[in-house]
Amino acid sequence: MKMKMRKALIALVAIAGFQPVWAQSGQEMAAMDHGNRSMQGGSAPTNARDPHAYADGNTLDSGEYAQSGPRQLRLADEHNFGSLLVDRLEHIRTNDGANSTAYDLQAWFGRDYDRLVIKAEGDYAKGQLQEARTELLWGHAVANYWDAQLGVRHDSGVGPNRSWLALGIQGLAPYWFEVEAAAYLGEDGRSALRLAADYDLLLTQRLILQPRAEFNLYGKRDLARNIGSGLSDGALGLRLRYEFSRQIAPYIGVERVEKFGQTADIARDADERVGETRWVAGLRFWF
Repeated sequence: MKMKMRKALIALVAIAGFQPVWAQSGQEMAAMDHGNRSMQGGSAPTNARDPHAYADGNTLDSGEYAQSGPRQLRLADEHNFGSLLVDRLEHIRTNDGANSTAYDLQAWFGRDYDRLVIKAEGDYAKGQLQEARTELLWGHAVANYWDAQLGVRHDSGVGPNRSWLALGIQGLAPYWFEVEAAAYLGEDGRSALRLAADYDLLLTQRLILQPRAEFNLYGKRDLARNIGSGLSDGALGLRLRYEFSRQIAPYIGVERVEKFGQTADIARDADERVGETRWVAGLRFWF
């Protein structure tokens, strides 16, 4: 029994002797941690480089190259840009030997989200403007690669002039189809719809084959301009261009133009052709 009591006392003394060591070790570690924390922040070394030593006294607001005004940085979508694309400027020759000139262009000025757009398309033959469509539009980006357009359209050429309100959409469809769709509302209850699409097929990096389609529909007959209601006319074309540079490219091609429905009947009554095949040669350029 005495031996057991002696062993218990020895164990208690040993434990009591080790406790200060543990406490001392913990205090040293705590002191070390606090010491490390106190080193963070502080002041720079005496040999550190002066951050303003190479500025020659210039700051963000002053100096030889500082710009005046409250703000110098302008992001890309805050700048105004402009472009002119003459998609078709071509000489046309039909199978019966008739000659004419056609143009199709688009210009815009503005920013990524809002811009002023001008579209013009027409045919010139026999010393006068046969048919022309001119549009002045405000374009607003509504989705990636798509703009909604609102404005006015004016038709001129043979027959009385016509004016329309225009509402449309233009953009890049999946698989790289360029698409235009526009609805028009004119005087005396006239309405119209225009659809157009084209696609660039790259045979090489510079030789490009472009199929193109365009159709026009009208809600009301307009005998003064030889237009019937319903599907009025359409064109299917194929043009092959060679881009000497990305900005300029001559081309050749063929196009089939056809009148449909009541418009075709009006043409037959006037002894005019309902459809014709056109051979074209022209120039496409932009800047």
